[in-house]
Amino acid sequence: MATDFSTKDLVSGGIFVAAGAYFAIEALNYEVGTAFRMGPGFMPLLLGSVLVALGLGVAASGWKKPDAEEALAPPWRGIGLIIGVIVFFGLTIRGLGFVPVVLIGSFGAAMASRLNSPLFAIILAVALTVMCTLIFVIGLGMSVPMFGPWLGQ
Repeated sequence: MATDFSTKDLVSGGIFVAAGAYFAIEALNYEVGTAFRMGPGFMPLLLGSVLVALGLGVAASGWKKPDAEEALAPPWRGIGLIIGVIVFFGLTIRGLGFVPVVLIGSFGAAMASRLNSPLFAIILAVALTVMCTLIFVIGLGMSVPMFGPWLGQ
């Protein structure tokens, strides 16, 4: 059955719109404030509204663009690596510490795409580790050790 629109884009856009609308509506239960004096509901309302707009854009981009006829196989490598990285992070953050877990997790997540080379994944992992360490551990003072007890720290 041929259609004039991309079912994938319409469904994806609908999910974005539904999620964004939910967060925006829930944010109205909190004081929103103004742009200069933000309340606790300001950012969820703003980000929910942006997500609704993005969802409408994704859905609109699928109009007059039919789905491809061939069905692609699911990217099992990417799915497995991303789920594995999330589980790895949760199980090892306290034992290995922040730096090794972010480094290994970033490398694994980068390798989830077949388009990334191992060299690019290493460079990306090092850059993300440095950036996340500066932001979360040093800047925000997150109470997780940079190197954990499993590494003799």
